[in-house]
Amino acid sequence: MTIAPVNCREVWAAGEAYEPYVGRWSRLVARDFVDWLGLPSGGHWLDVGCGTGALTQAVVARAEPARVIGLDTSDQFIVFARRHTQDRRASFQTGDAQTLPFTDTSFDAVVAGLVLNFIPHPTQAIAEMKRVLRHGGTAAVYVWDYAGEMQLIRYFWNAAIALDPLAQTLDEGQRFSICRPERLVSLFRDCGFDQTECQVLDVSTVFNNFDEYWSPFLGGQGPAPTYCSTLSHDRREILRENLRAGLPIVRDGSIKLIARAFAVRAVRLV
Repeated sequence: MTIAPVNCREVWAAGEAYEPYVGRWSRLVARDFVDWLGLPSGGHWLDVGCGTGALTQAVVARAEPARVIGLDTSDQFIVFARRHTQDRRASFQTGDAQTLPFTDTSFDAVVAGLVLNFIPHPTQAIAEMKRVLRHGGTAAVYVWDYAGEMQLIRYFWNAAIALDPLAQTLDEGQRFSICRPERLVSLFRDCGFDQTECQVLDVSTVFNNFDEYWSPFLGGQGPAPTYCSTLSHDRREILRENLRAGLPIVRDGSIKLIARAFAVRAVRLV
């Protein structure tokens, strides 16, 4: 039984809806990512595809930068990030990751969190990151492990595809083959980076009950919530109950999952 059309286009715009879906978990990964980089204080940073500002805020809080610029194509996300980031070292502007609006060798660190797979031409984006990075500077990205242990999304698509095989065309685990360590490392090396290194970052995602898990899928932000928005009420209820049956819900009603991200960093030597 096909329960929804699969030609829907995901939406990324409203920070208020994004936060309860994956924004709150992306903040935990951003924290661990910045700590893993361990870069010297006083640097000039660029956060490419900054979204709601989670990574920019982590840089400000944990890396002691001289400044950090957050860049995103979404005006709505930029407004949200500005409103929720008070530190004067941070600023935000709209722009395209594939044609960065900065001069060569402008930054000590260029980072991108949970966005590379959504960029139409990721090789061009990595090349641009290298262009604006000073010699000896670090470029780094992280993406969700959609095909494996980004569990809150993986459980959703497993349930959706069991009901509607055509939903597989929207599943990030199928769409984004770039979200694998070997692909990420190869991308940086092919763009001429040196000292490339990969790291697995796991954060705990605990939901007090099923409704806390389910309600963000009704917010319309991202592929899975956008898919949900295309369903009739009855079809959405079928998916909801099948998903509930497949989740590891413990006796007290809570759901304890993990969200895994793959991170890669590299150095520009030439």
